[in-house]
Amino acid sequence: MEYMKEIFAQYDRQCIRVYQAYNPVIAKEAIALQTFGENFNINRMTWIKPSFLWLMYRSNWGTKKNQECILAIDIYRSKFNEILQKAVLTSPDSTSYTGAQWEKAFDETTVYCQWDPD
Repeated sequence: MEYMKEIFAQYDRQCIRVYQAYNPVIAKEAIALQTFGENFNINRMTWIKPSFLWLMYRSNWGTKKNQECILAIDIYRSKFNEILQKAVLTSPDSTSYTGAQWEKAFDETTVYCQWDPD
């Protein structure tokens, strides 16, 4: 039997819901605007999780510095799929790449995928 990695998330035909931890300034601004504002840095690496409880665990239940506020973010599924197409695993997977291929792909991408045990 082939092992498959799956994403378990809340979704509908149009959107998938992911969760992300932010500091209070970014979170309050995003809630007020219903989009990210000037305090959000699009170039900063960030991790999204499809599981609210897993993100709560990873943010130490909202107590880690700059991770005090957890937001639910709905992303168009077509855009989420585009992001996944660009993603490179954070650890080499011998079924996808040789070591050199993985290093090259990892260096050239801006999207990283880390499979969590959840």
